[in-house]
Amino acid sequence: MFQNNPLLAQLKRNLHAKIPRVEGIVKSTERGFGFLEVDAQKSYFIPPKNMKNVMHGDKISAILKIEKDREIVEPEKLIESFLNRFVGKIEKKDNKLFILPDYPFLKDFIICRLHKNCIDVFETGDWAVAKLIQHKLNGHHIFCAELVEEIVKSSSPFIPWWVTLSRHNIEKKAPKIEKDDVLLKENFNRKDLTYLDFITIDNINTKDIDDALFIEENNHGNLCLTVAIADPTAYIEKGSKLDVIALKRGFTNYFPGFNIPMLPRRLSEDICSLNPNERRPVLACCITVLNDGNISNTVNFFLAWIKSKAKLSYDNVSDWIEKIGDWTPTKKTIENQILLLHRLCLLRMKWRKLNAVLFQDSTEYRFQFSEAGIVEDIVIEKRRIAHKIIEESMIIANISAAKFLSKNLGYGIYNIHAGFDAVNAENVVTFLKNYNLKFTAKEITTLKGFCNLRRVLNVLSNNYINSRIRRYQSFGDFSITPSPHFALGFLEYATWTSPIRKYSDMINHRLLKSIINKDQNIVKPTENIKLKISEKKRRNRIAERDISDWLYVLFLQKKEFKNKKFNAEIIDISRSGIRAKLIKNGANVFIPALFLHPCREDMIFNQEEGIVFIKGAICYKLSDLITVIISEVRLHTRSIIARIDR
Repeated sequence: MFQNNPLLAQLKRNLHAKIPRVEGIVKSTERGFGFLEVDAQKSYFIPPKNMKNVMHGDKISAILKIEKDREIVEPEKLIESFLNRFVGKIEKKDNKLFILPDYPFLKDFIICRLHKNCIDVFETGDWAVAKLIQHKLNGHHIFCAELVEEIVKSSSPFIPWWVTLSRHNIEKKAPKIEKDDVLLKENFNRKDLTYLDFITIDNINTKDIDDALFIEENNHGNLCLTVAIADPTAYIEKGSKLDVIALKRGFTNYFPGFNIPMLPRRLSEDICSLNPNERRPVLACCITVLNDGNISNTVNFFLAWIKSKAKLSYDNVSDWIEKIGDWTPTKKTIENQILLLHRLCLLRMKWRKLNAVLFQDSTEYRFQFSEAGIVEDIVIEKRRIAHKIIEESMIIANISAAKFLSKNLGYGIYNIHAGFDAVNAENVVTFLKNYNLKFTAKEITTLKGFCNLRRVLNVLSNNYINSRIRRYQSFGDFSITPSPHFALGFLEYATWTSPIRKYSDMINHRLLKSIINKDQNIVKPTENIKLKISEKKRRNRIAERDISDWLYVLFLQKKEFKNKKFNAEIIDISRSGIRAKLIKNGANVFIPALFLHPCREDMIFNQEEGIVFIKGAICYKLSDLITVIISEVRLHTRSIIARIDR
């Protein structure tokens, strides 16, 4: 008699509506229980029995209950699964296939089957791309995945690269080239500058050479710099198949051990590359730098042919300038180019130190591999004077391009950095008062004020203060309209000097060439293209970091590093411990609270201030130099656990 009773149905709806529910993201722990994070301040406990029906990262709706005077939640409805397309490691048992998702908090194997189009044969230890097709909250009694394709066999030494690239949907190979791609598509008039002594300075193994320089001194003692940039857009028509591929890739990716080019290698490393003694089409600009370091307002952009007279390396040029080593320029004309470029570099560095923002040298690390692809060592690479020569020359060129685009079009692809927003500016001012540094929020949100702050901090040279201030700064981005780049200290900045490696630079090339050729049908870049480039850059950086973390773990899990002492710098304070960077090789390690002090109740981890208090006293802070010992290397999570050496 109660079947299809509308009153009963209404009663059920009313009861269901009265049951308290919450929505949030599932966060699992190593001890089996979890939490449902509703927002940054509120989370609810998920008992181990309830965690069996969800996965870390799932967005769910849950019923809120009280058990033993404690609020808990019972997962009820899946809103969005954390796993959709994912990568994982295969386990084969009793002719059944299982996959372990490659995420630190997912530790259970998922039974899987082959997708109908997948013809790969899987064995234990192989890696694959999979898709979750059954979730327990959707009424299934088990989680189940479908294997889409194989990534790499268990025996391959290139697992860190291929797995990471598959996870981030990044191409693994160079684009294919077709016969038409090697043909010059333009018939513009170009100046013949093949008689000038252009030189290139790069890493010794660089093949995709995209910038060449020629410099001379005029009658007034000013330096006239001609920057010649490889011109791939002379071969790649806008909207062509290869252009679409370049936009999709966005950048040439430089990963430890090798690169994956944005363009076919035949173009990027041969036809377009400014190889020595080869006639090449270029987009060029001639810039005069005055005796006081200022850039003249008269900048000339034009199309040309050049022929590089020498392919030089950073180390050789630096050695020669620093008067060490045996290398010397092969010709007097090449020697003169190096001397004038060095003079220009010092002039501009002095100008930027006084008028803009001069970078502090950062330490970079390079993995050294065996022929089999195994990490043999990790070495420090310092930026030397030849690196700075090229850097200053490219900065000059990019400032000039930004002004040229703004004056003639009012748009392009600009590199921007907003400095501090209003809230963070106030935080910075409050923080600096503790060190008797008096600034106002209004002041440091202007380009001039920001630059002045950076110059003061450079003189102060306090690593803790610098670390704190950097955390308040905004991130760099792209814009299609002119906007300041606070981190560099310029009103506008637009790169065009790496078109072989960056699609954004290809766009600026086309715009610059359109102005030169007085094109009346110039198309403004869209906001959508800018967003695509920004997202691709972000994804590439994450992939590079993930590969490096994996390689560090493989390198440091060797027995020789067990219980070995390392000097390290504290780079982050979290709620549960300290993150530090090993100075010798750049690896990031985590030091749990337990390894800092035996009693957790005595400790306060202040993330905002970057300080660890123990019994009320400051014991550790950002930028502190400490000595650590590697305690454990976890391959699955790609994490390195260390303890303080006492």
